[in-house]
Amino acid sequence: MFLSLKFTRKMFIGICVCFLFGLAAGGFGIHKAVTAVQADKQAQQGVSLPIIMYHGILQDTQRQGKYVISPALLESDMKYLRENGYTPVFMAQVIDYVKNGTPLPEKPIILSFDDGYYNNYAYAFPLAKQYHMKIIIAPIAKQTEAYSSAGEENANYGHITWDNMKEMTDSGYVEIQNHTYDLHKSSQTQVGVRKAKGETEADYRTRITQDIQKAQTLIEAHTGTAPTTFVYPFGAFSRTTEEYILSMGFQAAFTCESRTNILTRDPQCLYSLGRYLRTNETDSAAFFQKILSS
Repeated sequence: MFLSLKFTRKMFIGICVCFLFGLAAGGFGIHKAVTAVQADKQAQQGVSLPIIMYHGILQDTQRQGKYVISPALLESDMKYLRENGYTPVFMAQVIDYVKNGTPLPEKPIILSFDDGYYNNYAYAFPLAKQYHMKIIIAPIAKQTEAYSSAGEENANYGHITWDNMKEMTDSGYVEIQNHTYDLHKSSQTQVGVRKAKGETEADYRTRITQDIQKAQTLIEAHTGTAPTTFVYPFGAFSRTTEEYILSMGFQAAFTCESRTNILTRDPQCLYSLGRYLRTNETDSAAFFQKILSS
């Protein structure tokens, strides 16, 4: 009787183990099937990708305006996106979808921050961690270099340092992209990386590629990762700019054109991605309902 009972327990345990293993294997199979269906659907229809363009984040209402919003409004934006099922993604994920077909979340969106102000580190980074949302920062590398050397950190006017940048990228919540070393300037003869008046094509190519490569080298040296995406200062470019950007190895570019992007498996769809400027003029619901329904 004792041996029979022992045998029965072994059999019971074996049956349970097999049953649980079967459930796990079945669950894995279901997950793979769902992923495959999602990938197929995205490939057939394309993926809608809105990109939001932020700049400064400051508490002082006197400093808020077209290019500066409050931390509270940024937090409200993140809450709205979370409540409505949107998932902020990195460009690494977007490029992986276009080139390899790796599925994106059902409602992807990009939260991008231009110029690399220190207030991005002071306010946007903590909110990204709090709400588990990925953000992209495109710093002006010369400003980062200057503030790193000075050891100065000021939310009202400063820029992120290399240490700030490394901390943010190591967190997994921030991706750094290239916004030039020192071409974020505008004058009557020169605007960003647009060809200057009277400039030869050879001089133009040398000028922008040397500057952009300098930023690329510095960012990679301090973060361990080379940017994949070029962010046009002021959204300005010339007829041959894209050719030069792509020749440097960039796989995507951000413009300032207000439109939602449709991602396909054609890499061409990545070369001039539109973005919506976020100002302080409307609340989160009004802002997102307008652009996400267009």
